Amino acid sequence: MRLKDKTALITGAAGDIGRATAVRFAEEGAVVIISDINEDGAAKTLQEVESKNGTGKIIITDVTSEDQIVGMFQQIKADFGRLDILVNIAGGDYEPMVGFDDISAEGMERNFSINLKSCIFCCREASKIMMEQDSGKIVNMCSLLQRGGPTPMQHTYAAAKGGIYSFTRGLAMNLGMYNVNVNAVAPSLIEAEALKQGMGEMWEPVSQDAAGRYPLGRIGKPIDVANCILFLSSDEASFITGQIIEVSGGARL
Repeated sequence: MRLKDKTALITGAAGDIGRATAVRFAEEGAVVIISDINEDGAAKTLQEVESKNGTGKIIITDVTSEDQIVGMFQQIKADFGRLDILVNIAGGDYEPMVGFDDISAEGMERNFSINLKSCIFCCREASKIMMEQDSGKIVNMCSLLQRGGPTPMQHTYAAAKGGIYSFTRGLAMNLGMYNVNVNAVAPSLIEAEALKQGMGEMWEPVSQDAAGRYPLGRIGKPIDVANCILFLSSDEASFITGQIIEVSGGARL
């Protein structure tokens, strides 16, 4: 088991990618801390973790609140005494079909808060624990959109993911001396329920077009991302840090 006796926190664990990651971690022996604002979704994830004979704990947290993030890590420290792995998956696009000339302050703040700020604050609090124990793995959720485009309609989301790209690399430089690896995954289009709901009737034509353009001939599944996160969280990736790994089916080739 690659994560035997490791304590892992996954934010956004009620979503499809977060749930797939939690289940893979449980299968590999980790104690999984399930963080999300969605209580029913978190309960479903815990049920799936336990169905794999895994051990999990739910901490309901709104990651747009710095106070709640701090409280979550205080609870983890009190309950477990350590944190071996942090996976920042919580996020989403709250201006998915908005042109640059219609960007709103509200949508921009929401995108920055739930994607970039939450990641930074969770990394800050996790770092305090990991520096003290002189070990740890951090995996952030980036996106192919961190480069800007190819869609002309996701400007503030792309900007937030670009911030995660830069922050991940900078944090890796700072935490290397504490034996903490910091990396990120950058998926292409993934077949996740939140994306389907957000795109509505546009999902089918967009996903079919993407599948036709990707060299592997399909779009991604949550398990594809989860497996990459598992690798980066394991000792097998002990000499990998500061990297943003594309999980894209070759979309950028």
